[in-house]
Amino acid sequence: MSGPLKGIRVLDLSRILAGPWTTQLLADFGADVIKVERPGTGDDTRGWGPPFLEGNDGAQNPESAYFLAANRGKRSLTVDISTPQGRDIVQSLARSADVVVENYKTGDMARYGLDYATLSAINPRIIYCSITGFGQTGPYRNRPGYDFVIQAMGGLMSITGNPSGEDGGGPMKCGVPVADLMTGMYSTTAILAALNERNGSGMGQYIDMSLLDVQIAWLANQASNYLVSGATPRALGNAHPNLAPYQTFPASDGDIIIAVGNDRQFQALCAALDAQDLAADPDLQKNSGRIENRHRLVAALQRLTRRRTKDWLLETLTAAGVPVGPVNSIPEALRDEHVRSRGMLISLPHTNGVDVPLIGNPVKFSRSRIEYRRAPPRLGEHTGQILTQELGWTDDEIRQAGATGIV
Repeated sequence: MSGPLKGIRVLDLSRILAGPWTTQLLADFGADVIKVERPGTGDDTRGWGPPFLEGNDGAQNPESAYFLAANRGKRSLTVDISTPQGRDIVQSLARSADVVVENYKTGDMARYGLDYATLSAINPRIIYCSITGFGQTGPYRNRPGYDFVIQAMGGLMSITGNPSGEDGGGPMKCGVPVADLMTGMYSTTAILAALNERNGSGMGQYIDMSLLDVQIAWLANQASNYLVSGATPRALGNAHPNLAPYQTFPASDGDIIIAVGNDRQFQALCAALDAQDLAADPDLQKNSGRIENRHRLVAALQRLTRRRTKDWLLETLTAAGVPVGPVNSIPEALRDEHVRSRGMLISLPHTNGVDVPLIGNPVKFSRSRIEYRRAPPRLGEHTGQILTQELGWTDDEIRQAGATGIV
């Protein structure tokens, strides 16, 4: 079986992460993604290193690991959209495209004649997804938006990290750019929904995606806690605002995670640790009581877990049905036999002569398949192919356009 988006064509006018993450997912699902990049420099993240992928051909501008993470499965076309000829190329490709994804500043695409109004007049079936920091409306619409800024403005950093006053306390960003990544996920689902709607209406539509909107949306239980109680959520380190015990615990040789999600699991934890006093404590029978007595409970459990090794705790608590896990480094996580058995590590041959190690797509279809058709492309790798096959250009026309910097 082919990918479920076979036959769908995507024009990717985005760079950095949120947009490319969206289009990489669409490519994994079988869409033909044409990544439109600036001649000479391309996507900004091509230079976001080290580390860089060193090939066997001595290339002067190798791809950064950052770029490789978000751009597999795409064809790279270099076009200077600031020129009339460049805009004509993109408009011509838009005639047969199903989806456009762009993350230019608000208003930029209109200046280039590549906005939704212009392209939908050419192709009424086109689905056009704009990704910006703050959206197309509102008082902040003209501000540039980067993930770090959005994590701060959207409240995430106020609930991440250790509590203020403790070692390492204060606002803390996540270890990966989660606002970008989640915007990519929301954008992908929005595009898929619009494609499904088009099956009935025959019409495309415009999608306005904002990193700040997404960050607010996935505050999830923390925002709901505030809306219901009026109490401001605070950073709790590795503890959970609504569950206890649900955090890191020290073993004699490192740390583990214990994540008790219900009263039955708490009783199983107490039995496994031979903590009859905690199991019988009337103040700890229900989760609400454990939250109220969190500090006393955690201190008692820490005294017990420190007496045991990580391996003993992981084996014993797993056997007891208590959710538990090791605190792995990234190398340890990627070496995990279960992760490898699920096909989460892949490699694809690059034109520089080496295989690119990559993280796989987590989706497992029963009939359709994920398509790993090509490694992240070199800048302009497919320019000639696309102009020839899609637009009917001759070799002489391509050489002339290249000489003048249009492609």
